[in-house]
Order: sequence, then C-alpha cells, then structure tokens
Amino acid sequence: MSFRWTDSEVRAALGLAGRGEGRDVEYTRISTDSRTVKASDLFVALSGDQFDGHDFALDALERGAAGAVVSEDVVSNEDRRFYTVPDTLVALGNLAHHRRKRLSSRVVGITGSAGKTTTKDLLGEVLRGTFSVHQTQGNFNNRIGLPLTLLATPSEVDVLVLEMGTNEPGEIRALTGIAEPYVGVITTVSEAHLEKLGSIEGVMEEKLDLIRGLPRNGLAVVGDEPPALESGARALFPEVVVSGWSDRVRPEDRPEAPVASDDGCYRFQWRGEEVKLSLPGRHSVTNALLALAVAEALGVPAGDAARRIGSVEPGSMRSEIRSVGDLTLLVDCYNANPQSLRAALELLSTVRAAGRRVAVLGSMLELGEEAEALHRHALEEALSFPLDLVVATGLFADAARTTPVPTGHAELLVAPGLEQAREALLKALEGSEVVLLKASRGVAMESLIPSLESRFGKVELD
Repeated sequence: MSFRWTDSEVRAALGLAGRGEGRDVEYTRISTDSRTVKASDLFVALSGDQFDGHDFALDALERGAAGAVVSEDVVSNEDRRFYTVPDTLVALGNLAHHRRKRLSSRVVGITGSAGKTTTKDLLGEVLRGTFSVHQTQGNFNNRIGLPLTLLATPSEVDVLVLEMGTNEPGEIRALTGIAEPYVGVITTVSEAHLEKLGSIEGVMEEKLDLIRGLPRNGLAVVGDEPPALESGARALFPEVVVSGWSDRVRPEDRPEAPVASDDGCYRFQWRGEEVKLSLPGRHSVTNALLALAVAEALGVPAGDAARRIGSVEPGSMRSEIRSVGDLTLLVDCYNANPQSLRAALELLSTVRAAGRRVAVLGSMLELGEEAEALHRHALEEALSFPLDLVVATGLFADAARTTPVPTGHAELLVAPGLEQAREALLKALEGSEVVLLKASRGVAMESLIPSLESRFGKVELD
C-alpha cells in the first residue's frame, strides 16, 4: 500500500500530534526548493550560511505548496498549513525517519573517506538484477540529501542504498539514526575533513558511528585499509566482513588470480566466477569486493553479481579516463585526500603508457592544521613513484619549496596556480603522455582540460 503524507502523518513525524489539527490535508511530496515546488507539496524552509528558506516560503506557497515547515513566523494571506518547529533541518530528518519506519525496504548505508560513491554505484547495479532498488543520486549524501533520497523512495522498493558523507562530528550518527540501515559499509578511513574532525582518529570514530547504529542482526562490511578500521569495526560488530587484498581478509574473500589490463582495469575470480571491471585501479577491486559481499549476503546469485558489476563505468571526474588525441587523461578531480591520491598515483604508474607519465597535483582541501605536513609527505610519496613529471600546484607548490627532490626520480615543476600549471603543461607535453589530474573538487582542476583538448585533440575533417 502506498504511503500518503497527510496532516496527521506530518504532525506525527514532527512531534506535533495533538496540536492544531484540522481537516486532514494531503501532500503530494516534500520539497526544500521553492523553485521546483508543485501543487500540493509540503515546503520545508531550510536555513544555511548562504540562504534562508523562510525568505522563499511565500513564493513556495504562491507556486502551490499546501503547507510549510518553518522555524519562524511567516505571514501569508494564503489558506495554507504551517508547522512550526525549533529546527527545520532536524524536522526534515524527522520526516525522513518517519517515512523510513513505514518502508519494508532493507537499507544499506555506505560511508568512507574515499570510494563510497563508486561502491554505492557498484552495489546498486549488482542488486538491480535481483531486486527493485532506489539509491542516492549525485552528492545527496548529507543531512539534506539523505533525507530527500529517503523521502523520494517508492513504497515497493526492496533495497535502498544510501551514501553517507560527513565533514563534522556527529553527522554519521545523525544520518544513521534517520536511515536505520540493516547493512553498514565503510570503504576506508584516511586523513579527510580534518578541519572539523581533527585527526584520523576523529575520522575513524565518526565513520564507525555507522557500525554502532546497526541492529544486532545486521551486517557490517569494511575495507581492509587501514588495519585499524577492521579492528575498530570488529570491536563493535564481531561478525564484520572484511574485503580487500591483504592477509587480514579471508582467502575466499580476496580477489583470486587478479590481472590488470593496459588501461588499469582488473579482472579476477570470485566465487568461481570471472569479474571484469570497467573501473581502473586496485582500489576499484576493493570497492567491487565490498559491493559483492553485500550482494551475496542479500541473496544475489554469484554469477549475476559478477556479470552485472562489470557494467559500471567511472563517474564524471572519478578516475575517469579520457583520450585527447594521443594524450590519455586520468581525470580524478572530484575528491582528494592522501589515500585517494595514493590510489590515483598507483593507477598512473601501472597503466600502459606510450609516452611519459605525468601527475598534476592540486590542493587537498579541508585538512585543517595538518594540511602543510600532509601535502609535504604526499609530494614526497608522489616523487617516489615511477613517474616522469610531477606538476605541483596550490598547496603542493607550497610544499615543493621545502621538499627535496630524490635524484633519479620524476622531474618536479612548481606552478603556484592553475594558469601557471596550464602554461607548464602545454610547454612540457609532447602529446603521447598519460596525465593524471588530481585535486579536491574546490580546485576545479578540470578547467585545464579544454586547453589540452585544443592543443592535442584531433580535429575531424569533412
């Protein structure tokens, strides 16, 4: 039976039952964007650093919203229902949790310092052959996006796959409380979002809140790096499943006979089935194993899982391989921290290259007080890989001033900004290289691509 948002259901979700009920208004859906409100929607007036939804509440009502969730008075001549709460962001989560309690779907929560979006996409594709699936779209993985994903879940969905992001203490606990997952997956833990989480230990504790929130009969699946992730998860959930390459993983759960192709994509054996990934890198194998472990536990046949998982292609700017004439670009500009950088450098050093291997490194953001030391260490590590050229920009350019270049390794070019990096690349490249573009999303390193396309792309003639 389909769920319907009525005035009674809204009041029950918000803890307002018994206060101000009138006729039982019915809402078509819940919206937080006044620009896309439709007739009979319930508008939630969220407030942030750059906006206040209360400023747009009247606009939402004029567009047809039948009610609004607010934390301050809104004067309106419209005959609309208002629900006044202390905090509209908390209210959005409460509405989503109310909806969750009325779903029969099994919920999978996925978090991690890297690889959570890829693992979500892999798992969603594998499950889709056996179950009806709803999953996080785009970057809807925070305290706004996750509730909206839950609220948009159809009643008939078998499995709901939710990505959970965090950049401050308590966020994973809040998301877990809203979603009540049956399965919790932590891909990896590394120095990410240290600005608010403080240390890698703080990151670990934040991620483990997902495991803490699982039911006793649930399932915990974690990657094998770093080792402290397994031990931390096992202390909370003794039957945790560990996936990856190391000897901390049960032999039957490791990739068997793994072989990498020229483009860095692996094939391997799993449960007697051949898996051929379309995602490059060793880290993609770990992400695939995490997804396969969950799929197996939920009852997906091994043959179906192995076949379907190979159809997932890299997302935009996530280890995406692009050809620009004879130049090969590894575009990895969506996220950056020391661990994801290491994975990208491993990929760059193993893919087949007709020419030189070049890494263009941009700032890893939100690392707080550790930023300088982490960039310096990461640059030293990059220069130890079998590369030919490293272009250091942003905070890596700052680190280059104090980082000695090991003799016999990659040439180091320092380009403080992207414009200098563009000039250095156009001057240094011959057109047959493999070039890694790696930086945090806020750097916008993908802005270098048009210049490379203009210089090295092949023009089709009529």
